[in-house]
Amino acid sequence: MRFPRRRRDPVEVNLTPLIDVVFLLLIFFMVSTTFETRQALQLELPESVAGSALEASPVTLVVDAEGEYRLGGTQVSAEELASALATRVEVAREHGLIVEADGRARHAVVVRALDQAAALGITRVRIATREGEDSFIQAETP
Repeated sequence: MRFPRRRRDPVEVNLTPLIDVVFLLLIFFMVSTTFETRQALQLELPESVAGSALEASPVTLVVDAEGEYRLGGTQVSAEELASALATRVEVAREHGLIVEADGRARHAVVVRALDQAAALGITRVRIATREGEDSFIQAETP
């Protein structure tokens, strides 16, 4: 006896849904990934084009190019800075502290002054700059 053979349809795998899912996953990972770029800092300070004018503040700390401090017109050494700021801490907490640092002053000298102010609880600290037409500031995080 002869049985009739069934005709089998050729088996095909439809890859369209698989490709769609892979593309969606690719787009998801591309959007959610952060790329880290390392570039050097190039800063030209203390000029500012978009800075706002400063109102007069009773406490002004000047840092000159040699790294010496002047608080309210009085010359102060680095060791005396904390005690000199402590005498004016209440006024500085209320009205703020303006740091006028020379552009040629060492960064560590300015940071020392900011650290002393933070240690005394002075949180309203502004850095004075002058207007400049050709100031270029490019800052990327390392």
